[in-house]
This record gives sequence, structure tokens and C-alpha cells, in this order.
Amino acid sequence: MPETNAVFAALSQADNAALRPHLKSVQLNQTLVLFEAGDPIKAIYFPTTALISLVVTLSTGEVVEAAMVGKDGVVGAASALGARISLCRAIVQLGGSAFMCEPDMLRSTALQSHSLLSVLIRHEQAVYGQAQQSAACMAAHDVQQRLCRWLLRARDLSGSDDLPFTQEFLAEMLGVRRTSVTTVALTLQQAGLIKYARGKIHILNVEGLRDAACECYEAVKTHYTAVMTAP
Repeated sequence: MPETNAVFAALSQADNAALRPHLKSVQLNQTLVLFEAGDPIKAIYFPTTALISLVVTLSTGEVVEAAMVGKDGVVGAASALGARISLCRAIVQLGGSAFMCEPDMLRSTALQSHSLLSVLIRHEQAVYGQAQQSAACMAAHDVQQRLCRWLLRARDLSGSDDLPFTQEFLAEMLGVRRTSVTTVALTLQQAGLIKYARGKIHILNVEGLRDAACECYEAVKTHYTAVMTAP
């Protein structure tokens, strides 16, 4: 089992061996919608290089990101724990590779392994904690802090300083107007933290972004480590 996903890395050798036959390697294209809110979850994804956003869609058509999942986690695992219907949209924000399996297969494997079941439950708790932090972040922090936090997390999960995101997409994920992202991106560029051109962001100063980001960036990382490494 390639340990390119943190969930695999958290599993025992026996659990990895039991899960391996049910996994299929897939490529996920950017902007692909894996499932909508209200849809039955028919596949579970363990990203390795892809990034997936879990977003809430409002009646006005606006969407707001609740959580971002990449090589640190899994999307749709709740369906293996009995939650068959998705409560949000899952959209690929950065194309890349992932492993996929059917919910029934993961559920049957997890029911035979307390340790695998524990990892899945703890991961769902970590994603829930991220969604809680996102709600607090939107209420308490300004657009610049939130954008810095978002860029840092995308960088961590992609492993790259180059992020192919348009201002429209960033505005959608942050739940703000495009003009707000334009203003903040210009400020960060003038400060020498990023370089932005033609829908591509290049991060120039990671430490500067960390200083400009809100506390939520470190909080999500701390919560995830605490939950996933708990005995």
C-alpha cells in the first residue's frame, strides 16, 4: 500500500493488506463534482495528489467551503459508517490522483477491524472539526487572513508553491465577492508574499503568509494531528 495518503499511513499492516484489494487508482479532473448534497455516496476517495473541497450551496447559488481534503484524508467515508446521503457537494479543486473504493467494501472491511473503524471515525471527527473552524473563521476573520490560511492549506496538501486557481474560484471557496479577492491578492503581491497572474498563484514567502494568516490555519493542523494520532 503506497503511503501517499495519511489514512493509509495510520493503518496497521494488516488493515492495509485487507483494504488493498478493494482500491482502484483513479485520476480526478479539476472542477469534477464527485457528489452533490442529497446524493447517495457511491464511491469513497482517498486523494494522493488531488485536492477536494466540501462545499455548502445556498439557495442563491453561492457556495462556501466547509473543508478541504487532500493527501491527509478521505472523502465520503461516512457512507461506510452508515451515512449514505451526502450533506454537501464534493468538488475537485485541484486535479490529481486518488484511490477509490465502494462504500460496501470499505464498510465490510471496517466491520472486521476495530482499528480500521477507529481510524475512519477519528478522520470524520477531524473533518467535522475543520468545518467548525471554517464557520468560526468566516465569522471572525477578514478576507486577507482567510485567503492566507486557505493558500497555506492548499500548499500543504498539494506539496507545491504553484496553485492554479482563478480569482473567481477563490472568491467562491471563501464566500466573498471577486473584487474582494482581487484587492487582497494585489495587497499580498505588493507585500512580496505571492505572485499572481493569469489564474496562477505562486507562493513566494511562506513564513510571511503564516504571519498574515488567522489562527485557524494552525488550529486545523493541531486538531487533525491530535485526533488522528490519539491512542
